[in-house]
Amino acid sequence: MSSSILHLQNVTIFQENIPILTDVNIDVKKGEFIYLIGKTGSGKSSLMKTLYADLDLQQGEGSIVGYDLRTLKEKDIPFLRRKIGIVFQDFKLLPDRNIFENLRFVLRATGWTNENDMVTRIEDVLDRVGMLQHIRKMPHQISGGEQQRVAIARALLNDPELILADEPTGNLDPQTSVEVMEVLKSINDNGRTILMATHDYALLLKYPSKTIKCDESKVFEVVQKTV
Repeated sequence: MSSSILHLQNVTIFQENIPILTDVNIDVKKGEFIYLIGKTGSGKSSLMKTLYADLDLQQGEGSIVGYDLRTLKEKDIPFLRRKIGIVFQDFKLLPDRNIFENLRFVLRATGWTNENDMVTRIEDVLDRVGMLQHIRKMPHQISGGEQQRVAIARALLNDPELILADEPTGNLDPQTSVEVMEVLKSINDNGRTILMATHDYALLLKYPSKTIKCDESKVFEVVQKTV
C-alpha cells in the first residue's frame, strides 16, 4: 500500500510478555492527522513504543516509513528513528545545553557534520515553531509550552515522514496546549503525517480529526461525537 506510512495487521502488543493489545489493525495514510486516545494503562504508550522500535513487534505484521517492524534489525533502528520525529510529554531537553546546542547534539548524533548546514537547519526548524528568538536560551529560561515547541522543532530536524507525539500537551495548561496544537496542525497542513496520543478531549473537540481508541485490549476507530 504505497500511500500508507504506517500499517499494522493482526498485531498483538506485548509488555513484558503480557499481551496489552490484541488484533490491532491500523492504516495511516501520508498526510493524515490521527489521534490515539484511551485511559491510562490502556496500551497507548506500548503501541507508540512499538512504532519507534522501543518494544519488539512479536506477533502480526507491521510496517512504518518503509521499515518492516517484524524483521527490523538492531542496527537499523537509528535509521528508522531518523525518518520518525518523536515528541514526548516531558520534552526531554538536555538541561545543561542551550536550545541551539540541544538541537545541534541531535544533528551530530544522526550523522550531520557540516557546521553551516547544521546552523541553517536549526534556525529553520526553530523559526517554524516560533522559537528562533530563544535560540541561545537554556531550557530552564523558557516556559513549558516553549520547551515543547523546541521539542517539536527537534522532531523536525531530519525532515521526518511521520511524527509520533506522545501526550505532547500532557504537562501544559489549556491555553498553552492550544498554542502547541496550533504548531502541530500547521506542520500537518504542510503535509507532515502526525499520530498523536492524548488524554485531552477538549483538543479533540476543538480540532476534530480521525481518532482511534485503545480500550479493553482493542484498538478501533471512533466517531468524533462519541469520544
